[in-house]
Amino acid sequence: MKVHLKQIPSQGLHLSGEEDCPIQELASEEIRCAGPLHYDIDVGVADGGLWANGSLSQPVELRCVSCLQTFAHEIRVPAFAVHTELHGPETVDLTPFLREDLLLNLPAHPHCDRDGQRVCKAKQIKTKEQDAKRESDWSALNKLKL
Repeated sequence: MKVHLKQIPSQGLHLSGEEDCPIQELASEEIRCAGPLHYDIDVGVADGGLWANGSLSQPVELRCVSCLQTFAHEIRVPAFAVHTELHGPETVDLTPFLREDLLLNLPAHPHCDRDGQRVCKAKQIKTKEQDAKRESDWSALNKLKL
């Protein structure tokens, strides 16, 4: 996302819309973009620097670390903020800053049941095994002669 400095009025400028996914290079690491980046930010120029703040959301497809199934997730950055010095060009590219905040809000160990709308298959198998172990524990207690 490039911002042309001459188009920013003194009170600032509100920008909202969609851009291409800035984290497409992560496809090899089981992270795929599932749509465009949605942004809603305010930008302005003050004291020789460009400031921007607002919110970002990027739909992605991740792989669960437990069951290895892919699932949809939305990376949300509710408080995007940046201040950078201006060094003469008429345009400033905000893409590196957007990419950094999205990567910082990406879950380190993605689980498909994180939002509660889905039950992970790996946890279903684990609970069945745990139930089987509990039954064998009770049978050992029943054999106890007191």
